[in-house]
Amino acid sequence: MTRTFGKPALTIAQQLALLQAEGMTVADPARAEHWLRHVSYYRLSAYWLPFEHPKGHAGPRFVPGTTFETITALYDFDRKLRLHVLSAIERIEVAIRGSWAYALAHHAGPHGYLNAALYSDRRQFHDNLSRLAREVGTSPETYIAHYRDTYDDPAMPPVWMVAEMMSFGQLSRWYSLLDDRALRNTIAKPLGLHETVLVPLLKHLSTVRNSCAHHGRLWNRGFLLRMKVPQKPADLVATLEPPPPGPARLYNSLVLIRHLLKQVDPQSQWMIELKQLLGTHPTNGLSAMGFPTGWAGRPLWQ
Repeated sequence: MTRTFGKPALTIAQQLALLQAEGMTVADPARAEHWLRHVSYYRLSAYWLPFEHPKGHAGPRFVPGTTFETITALYDFDRKLRLHVLSAIERIEVAIRGSWAYALAHHAGPHGYLNAALYSDRRQFHDNLSRLAREVGTSPETYIAHYRDTYDDPAMPPVWMVAEMMSFGQLSRWYSLLDDRALRNTIAKPLGLHETVLVPLLKHLSTVRNSCAHHGRLWNRGFLLRMKVPQKPADLVATLEPPPPGPARLYNSLVLIRHLLKQVDPQSQWMIELKQLLGTHPTNGLSAMGFPTGWAGRPLWQ
């Protein structure tokens, strides 16, 4: 049986009227229309979803007391959270790029990263290399253009150059593919984690970063690409929550980010600023982010 989409496009006025008819209180219709025009009904719908009755409920869609102002306050909170998390991941990303390039350069030479024997899966290595070579061939970066114009052999730049141009997702794939566990641990050591934890964590943080960079909802999102909960150091373990069944919530991600920042930027005020931001949550709904009761008393939040 063919299922045909039949929803019509609604005007801004119709969108607002629909929300009011479904039980949402709108104190300032002009302001609400501005939000619907410049943010969009569909983007905001992700933020009012927690305020909806379960499907099949008889009566209005929204629970009593739902206001448009709460929805926009939640949207603003999430926007600030994304920017704050992105600023931390940027510093972590720079650190892992540097550690990866330094370790490989001293282990195998400036172009040793091109040796397929270093990697656990030859096919995946060649896929990664083909993708990277295409980016090098079209890169407008001055340092890449200089290498292309100055050297013919090897065709690819040294590891410290490609480390700066590849995406975070690519970097995590190159790192996880290394066959030598000791080399992976050498790269992980400056970040204060074992490689068995850092490998899945970088993949997870790449997903978190992409959500932030592409303006996706973050605060109560569930992440299918999960991290591994480490067994040490003690202050980290005591701050983390046991992994829940189903998608991972943001709390453990924030704890690991806090731990990594302690290694790469010890003077950072990121944790203090995060706690201040969390205090502005419009509904204090931190449990939807995976925050446990009494979280602020755990070691890494001190």
